[in-house]
Amino acid sequence: MGLGILTIVIMLFILVRRTEAPSRHRGQDRPASRSTDTDNSRVTMLATGDWIAHDAINAAAQTETGYDYSSMTKPFKGIFAQSDVDFCNLATLAGGEEFGITGYPVFNAPLEWNRDMAGLGCNVINTGTNHTNDKGQEPITAELNDWDKIQGVLAVAGANRNQEEQQKVRYFEEKGVKFAFLSYSTYSNTPNPHPYSLNRFEDSLVLPQMQEAKANADIVIVSMRWGTEYSDEVNSAQISAAQKLAGLGADIILGHGTHTLQAVDRLTQPDGNETIVWYGLGNFLNAQLEVGGLTGCVARLTIDTSSKKISSNECLPFYQHYDWSATDKANENLMARKNFLIMPLYQAQDYINKSQLGTSVEEQTARIEKAVNSRTQVKLINN
Repeated sequence: MGLGILTIVIMLFILVRRTEAPSRHRGQDRPASRSTDTDNSRVTMLATGDWIAHDAINAAAQTETGYDYSSMTKPFKGIFAQSDVDFCNLATLAGGEEFGITGYPVFNAPLEWNRDMAGLGCNVINTGTNHTNDKGQEPITAELNDWDKIQGVLAVAGANRNQEEQQKVRYFEEKGVKFAFLSYSTYSNTPNPHPYSLNRFEDSLVLPQMQEAKANADIVIVSMRWGTEYSDEVNSAQISAAQKLAGLGADIILGHGTHTLQAVDRLTQPDGNETIVWYGLGNFLNAQLEVGGLTGCVARLTIDTSSKKISSNECLPFYQHYDWSATDKANENLMARKNFLIMPLYQAQDYINKSQLGTSVEEQTARIEKAVNSRTQVKLINN
């Protein structure tokens, strides 16, 4: 009798555990890819500019059962698979269908947007931009709850669900190198629903977090929403903020918000170490109109695992394509754009020939090379 009761108790325990287990996230069958690089002497890091869920992109991704953006970034799948740390900038809110799927100027993407970013390999996610507050706190919370469910993510920062979460520095480790990841925005299109909703670039938050990060991490990465939109010129506020962060010990500053590529720089920290600054990473997956928003760089940095220092800083040029007829362009029929595909620039000439941009791989390569090399030397690479 005692054994029978024990068996029943065990069976009830198993049943309860199954009932309490969280439901399987619909992206979990496509977990974030991990690096295939087995060289333990280095950590390879990629960084992208803005992922912008424009209306035309959402429409192109819609299926009978939801949304699927994965085909749009497929040419980069192998490149991301070779990297350990993949920073991706969630430039627009992605809180899910409950809050209405909308594009410019008040954004909200389906949760599949997050899933497919992670499916490409994105594992360090910035959620703090001028569009974070577009629809209030509820979709921010839903977006962050969703990222909690996605496998393989190393760190998410920028937006928050409460004050305690805002105060925490995000840490992760790769191949024996400890990283800290921080995110700040210098502006917002709408006020914070709560003081904690979006990390603003203010001393009360920045100074204690940077002090903690510098004391506890080998490499401090800072994401910055700043700059003048659609300008390839670095403004004085960006320079001042970068110098301040370098003085506080930032090793890598990843700037975004300009929607076009800007200069890369090297600044000297008080202890003599160097800070790599990408003032404007431009865009990544997007549906903007000008060539400056459709071409740019994916940054690739290498960290030496022995010295815990950055050993290389490179630019992988890309092109963002969509099909759009001359007639539809003349009529400004933005929703007629389709077949979105982002690829390394060197592979893009046939696609550029089909576009309405009137440019070439050679012309854009020269533009990119000039932009990133105006302050320091950055090598252009193909893969």
